[in-house]
Amino acid sequence: MQKYCNFAVDSMHKAMERLKEPRVLDRETKDKVVFMTFIIQKFAMAFKMRGPNAYLFLKKYGGLDYLSEFWWTLHTEDERWAVRALYEECRRNGGAR
Repeated sequence: MQKYCNFAVDSMHKAMERLKEPRVLDRETKDKVVFMTFIIQKFAMAFKMRGPNAYLFLKKYGGLDYLSEFWWTLHTEDERWAVRALYEECRRNGGAR
């Protein structure tokens, strides 16, 4: 048992050290994160939700997966269209607001 505990502690320490290493994101990943953050807030405002609640709603009903997959297309359109597309995707997956 002691041997297993030592291994688990060592593994945890190694993982924590890797988290401290600086990470460099490529431009596309940065753009994706910025757009997703922006559109989640717009979604929250459109449906009079708080940001964290909008995030959870989108996560529960497939909106985040949809957003992650189609962010490039959505970001080229008007923000209202993107919010509506997210709403329609969530509605198809059982989410109605």
